[in-house]
Amino acid sequence: MRKLLVLALVGLAAQLVDGSLGMAYGLTSSTLLLVVGVAPAAASASVHLAEIGTTFAAGVAHWRFGNVDWRVVSRIALPGAIGAFAGATLLSSISTRSAAPWMAGILFTLGAYLLVRFSRPLRTDRIGGRLRGRFLGPLGLVAGFVDATGGGGWGPVATPALLVSGRLEPRKVIGSVDTAEFVVAGAASVGFLIGLGTEGFLLPTVLALLIGGLIAAPLAAWLVRIVPAQLLGAAVGGVIVLTNARTLIRSAELDGPVRPVLYALLAAGWLAALVFAVRALRRARRARATATATEAATATVTEVLAEADTPSGHTAEPHGGSVPAGLAGTGMSSAR
Repeated sequence: MRKLLVLALVGLAAQLVDGSLGMAYGLTSSTLLLVVGVAPAAASASVHLAEIGTTFAAGVAHWRFGNVDWRVVSRIALPGAIGAFAGATLLSSISTRSAAPWMAGILFTLGAYLLVRFSRPLRTDRIGGRLRGRFLGPLGLVAGFVDATGGGGWGPVATPALLVSGRLEPRKVIGSVDTAEFVVAGAASVGFLIGLGTEGFLLPTVLALLIGGLIAAPLAAWLVRIVPAQLLGAAVGGVIVLTNARTLIRSAELDGPVRPVLYALLAAGWLAALVFAVRALRRARRARATATATEAATATVTEVLAEADTPSGHTAEPHGGSVPAGLAGTGMSSAR
């Protein structure tokens, strides 16, 4: 019972991160299941089955808050489903011993990518441009495949790619990716069902993750408007890197003083990424504050100049003269 409660809390925390960052539900949940000894295919299958419910709730919540671009969803969901089905079929056919380092390697790489990506400013200078189908289709295909084989990865691949394009508001990137993930999670679950059968799904684990995720989904859709993506992305990336490094180090059979040195280097890299993320966040906020102040000053100067051009209480005549405002248009202005 205690284990299921912990899993429910993990599902809640993972959905809060996923709904406000557009990624990391699968990464966080799968990483935990691998740590406690669940087979990679069973971990990914259980997480994706739970995601069918959590992504549906998240999609509805994001839609209610106006965070969804349906054109992006329609272009990315179907290729993502195809990639996820193929990835689930592949992972189901690999032995547990071979799949563990493979899955940990994917998760480690994605976590490192999060650290690098969110330690730099997020690009928003091209918002309003059009995202083409020839970009969204391949992106969905790759993201879906990585998601199923790694137990997570749809968000870490799709969300940063859309953010880097700068053509969509961050909140709409997150909402659209979360909404499309409903289709991806369903396709992955079908692939695992065919490859593993019903025994491949850990139903108590699925239920615990689902309950936690459903509770968090509406709150996460609201948090996306106020939580700094820079800090959240860097923090989650570091946790994923350190956790999956443990599996990779064991697989490589690195013993002695090598282990603590590697962990120390990874921790230092995480700390550096957090520092850079804070700096990027501060620069972005200063730039927004400066732009706002400049716009306000420009508007004030424009109003002052407009008032100076038209003296109070008079209306300009066509030939440059002026008359009292109360006599304007009465015909008395032409009397001499």
